[in-house]
Amino acid sequence: MTNIILKSPVVTEKATALAQKNVYAFIVSLLATKDQIRNAVESYYGVKVGSIRITIRKGKVQRVGKRMVPKLVANKKIAYITVTKGSISLFPKA
Repeated sequence: MTNIILKSPVVTEKATALAQKNVYAFIVSLLATKDQIRNAVESYYGVKVGSIRITIRKGKVQRVGKRMVPKLVANKKIAYITVTKGSISLFPKA
């Protein structure tokens, strides 16, 4: 597949709290399926994936700039991935 499946990890308070329970959140391609996401995570991070839940955040209109011009923010697909074996080091230890 030519497009990128895993775009970036989600770094929020909710995502860091879920990481304690071996659940990691990633922004993924809108066209990616659960099997493609599973294969990408297992090959890139070298962990065993238990389950995947997917949500789509709908895009909305934001007003930007000095003249407050409306701009459309695109939809985002977020995959919540439960890891059974091992862990992913996404967040630095404090």
